[in-house]
Amino acid sequence: MSQSEKLWQAVVQCDGTYDRCFYYAVKTTKIFCRPSCRSKTPKEENVAYFFRIEDALRSNYRPCKRCRPDLFQANYEPTQEAVGQVQQLLESKYDQSWTLEKLSNHVGISACHLQRLFKNKTGLSPRQYLNRIRIQRAKRLLLNGKMNNVEICYAVGFREPNQFYAAFRKETGSSPLNFKRSQ
Repeated sequence: MSQSEKLWQAVVQCDGTYDRCFYYAVKTTKIFCRPSCRSKTPKEENVAYFFRIEDALRSNYRPCKRCRPDLFQANYEPTQEAVGQVQQLLESKYDQSWTLEKLSNHVGISACHLQRLFKNKTGLSPRQYLNRIRIQRAKRLLLNGKMNNVEICYAVGFREPNQFYAAFRKETGSSPLNFKRSQ
């Protein structure tokens, strides 16, 4: 078996033992990947092989967003990075309006894929995660006592008081007023 046949078999089989040994690039998409990448198998005639990342970049190929050959580490899991980016974004900018589409554009993966990954990693959808953060912040503001419920609703990012009350009750099991009285 020739070297190019071995390389091609590694690509077809998504063989991770060849990671860091070589990279393959798809001429039609101008993207290069690790051999273990789970992307769709390209046509063999559209594949070029590189033994160094620099060579692929110099040939005007971009790193794959799925397998991230440019960031590859021994235990690197690109999906965990995307979930972490979304978590960090929601925790720091919880008061802004977020849709699944906006979040997926921010991390560079499809909305459906992000929803599935996020739920697998956290046990919550991005919306549930965001609501949990908002309610935690709302509870602190309620205990502070300087703002009324409607002001808190808008301060933590809800656009309507009804959404705030429903999310608060779902998360805490009580209304904001009852929560404040019980503390």
